[in-house]
Amino acid sequence: MRLDLDVARAVARLAGPAIAQSLLHTLVFLVDRAMLGRFSADALASMQISGPVTWSISSVASAVQVGALAVVGREVGAGRRDEAAAAVRAGLGASAGIGLLAGVAATLAIPLVLAGFPDAGPAVRDEARAYLGVILPCMPLLLVSAMAGAVFQSAGDTRTPLLVALLANAVNGGANWVLIFGRAGVPALGARGAAIGSVLALAVECAVLIALLARGRGVVSLRGRGGERAQLARMVRVAGPATLERIVQHAGFLVFVAMIGALGPLAMAANQALISIESVAFLSADGFGIAGAAMVAQRLGAGREDQARMAARVAAAMALVALSACGIVFVIAPRALASAFTPEPEIVALAVPCLFVAAIAQPFMAVGVVLGDALRGAGATRTTFVITLIGGVAVRLAATWLFAFELGLGLVGVWIGSTVDWATRTALASWRFSRPGWARAV
Repeated sequence: MRLDLDVARAVARLAGPAIAQSLLHTLVFLVDRAMLGRFSADALASMQISGPVTWSISSVASAVQVGALAVVGREVGAGRRDEAAAAVRAGLGASAGIGLLAGVAATLAIPLVLAGFPDAGPAVRDEARAYLGVILPCMPLLLVSAMAGAVFQSAGDTRTPLLVALLANAVNGGANWVLIFGRAGVPALGARGAAIGSVLALAVECAVLIALLARGRGVVSLRGRGGERAQLARMVRVAGPATLERIVQHAGFLVFVAMIGALGPLAMAANQALISIESVAFLSADGFGIAGAAMVAQRLGAGREDQARMAARVAAAMALVALSACGIVFVIAPRALASAFTPEPEIVALAVPCLFVAAIAQPFMAVGVVLGDALRGAGATRTTFVITLIGGVAVRLAATWLFAFELGLGLVGVWIGSTVDWATRTALASWRFSRPGWARAV
């Protein structure tokens, strides 16, 4: 029992700052959406295009972080600090290069992306074009910043990224107030202003994290030379299936977003408000997932598979409690939550019944996210690829089409489809985690 309590305390120490940091990162986007909702309905609806596109591109491009987490975590767990530093250097270099390539390609593809949303309306597409035209060329900043935060977390330091995220949030909020609405003599820029504010926040976050790594006073650092190529090869072995997983997931998600777009601008705006609300719960699960993945990687590096399994289970249980509480709030105060993101009564009316469905999804999401991250921390990215292909693509798209269009439930049907997806992914991840051989050699 003592061992159980020790692992539980360790997970809690990591999860607290990780959750807070995840929520702070979410606030960067929540502040964008809340302010844009006050600016205009078109600006808010445009985030239904810009948000998923940016998220999809950055998520696929940053799949190397999965490999870095598994490798750095195992090196730290095994006490090999020089090898851990080599992995950090390799991960940051790879993130910068991938970010540059992804940023250029994505910027050139903006017209093609917008052409995929013909029902969104010209005003919505114009706002999306303005946002994407600023944020996508700055993809290297986003990826390097995310990688730097991830290596701190994989080494068990979730406090440093949290403090830096606090600073970034302050920068984003102040910049948004000036740039979106046009304060202090600056013209009102709407969605373009929100993107500029986010880029400024990312630049500050990236610079501070890199400076801290360069000092070399923590568990992980940039100091040293040599070994990067070997560590990068290890990362690629883990990140390869993770990249395929994210490509498949986000290709499916863009189809999912297009289905929502077919429901019209009001449904798009309502769904954007709903995503903003649920993101608080999702990133709470993500925080527990970060803690669980770091613990799994470190414990496997130390040769303690029993503690690794226990850490994942404890993290999943904690997430289950937290997200179930969020679901209760969704049921108790749906109208107040929706109204926080838009003053439009038609949009609020569309969002309220969807929050009841989202409440049902929360326990499934909690366990699915954490166990998926635990498997990735163990290097089992082929497993998570299959789980995502089945649940996140095949089941989600089929269920959404059935409930939203064939049965005529509209946006409520979209959220039912999402819930069925999470239930499927949770069942598959739980089954795999209960079987032998879940911890893959890295």
